[in-house]
Amino acid sequence: MGLSPKPFAPLWIGVAIFFYAFISIGIAEAGLGVLLPSILTAYGLTPATVTLLFISQISGYVLAALTSSVVSSRLGLGRMLLVAASLLTLALAIYALSPFWLLMVAAGTLLGLGIGLIDAGVNTALVQEARTAHLIGILHGFYGVGALLGPAIATTLLALGLHWRQVYGVLAGVISLLLVGVLGALIARYPLLIKRPSISQAPSWRHLRRSLRTPLVLLLGAFLCIYVGIEAAISNWAYAVEVIARSTPPLTAGYSVSAYWFGLTAGRFGLNYFLRSIGAIRTISLSLVLLIIGIVAWWQLPGQWMSLPLIGFALAAFFPAVIWLIPTYVSEDLVPASVGFVTSASSVGAALIPSGLGWLASRAGLAQIPMLMLPLAIAMGILHYWLIQFSKSSSRQSAG
Repeated sequence: MGLSPKPFAPLWIGVAIFFYAFISIGIAEAGLGVLLPSILTAYGLTPATVTLLFISQISGYVLAALTSSVVSSRLGLGRMLLVAASLLTLALAIYALSPFWLLMVAAGTLLGLGIGLIDAGVNTALVQEARTAHLIGILHGFYGVGALLGPAIATTLLALGLHWRQVYGVLAGVISLLLVGVLGALIARYPLLIKRPSISQAPSWRHLRRSLRTPLVLLLGAFLCIYVGIEAAISNWAYAVEVIARSTPPLTAGYSVSAYWFGLTAGRFGLNYFLRSIGAIRTISLSLVLLIIGIVAWWQLPGQWMSLPLIGFALAAFFPAVIWLIPTYVSEDLVPASVGFVTSASSVGAALIPSGLGWLASRAGLAQIPMLMLPLAIAMGILHYWLIQFSKSSSRQSAG
């Protein structure tokens, strides 16, 4: 017998859990950038060899994003989030305690698996619920809150004299609160977390294959692949670029990474206004212009780190706007599989782009990383143009 949902449970409880889940993955992902130089020193790594950690994290993320719809239909969203929060906490605890580099790399897969299950599961649940779909921008704003807190906490604790392993212990403790919250909601039989989709509506591999035959879904996946790669690359490498290549004081560099995430967070909390006033397509267009300006400023102008908040603000709209667009491009039964695909595609970019930049930086120097991001932003602009053309073509066919 299944658990009966608690009657008249307020909606805000589930929304609060979703928001804290995104704060948690923001903390887990963004804290790495400030701790990366310490990890390089501790294990005797180079910018190229440390990318194994990026790749291991993303391998788990890809697996989770592709299978999250099936896992959710079997376990229910609540139990899936419980598993994800457990994996996330365990991975950070291993980071804090591991004496061996390869063990830390292996734990990265657990971290990516936990993040991927939360990301795809919560995005799908929010966008498919009529009462919460309008909160998609705010949800990703709370990811920005976590991403802002991660570097700030790490920078402050390092400045106070804590070892980088102790910092990861603190982060594991903060994120374990998500585990407690989800467990409490399950025990209380909170309906938003214990309900399961019916068998006829449950996402399947057939739906995934159908979504992959939709050109617009493929374009959205490619677009997010590059976007998340840029976002992750700045998160992972900006601190090292400033401290090692530009001799910026560590405290200033650490807080500048938090300022980058502050810009992204501010943009996401204001995203609903832009989506409703000018629409998703125009919001993305304006954001691309701002992104190119920000990257050129970081690469060329004096006091370059001050452009990081501008870049963060420019990046804010892309992910939630794409997720918001998906239900307008595909039928309702394909939404979970399409969301799973585009999030998994984005994770490929989060692995390949920071890793590729790390390998190039080993040869050309960390100072070249800002310059290398400019062609990536231009590629996003080209994909966005194709997206607009396919969208117009699809609209004409529907009208005809």
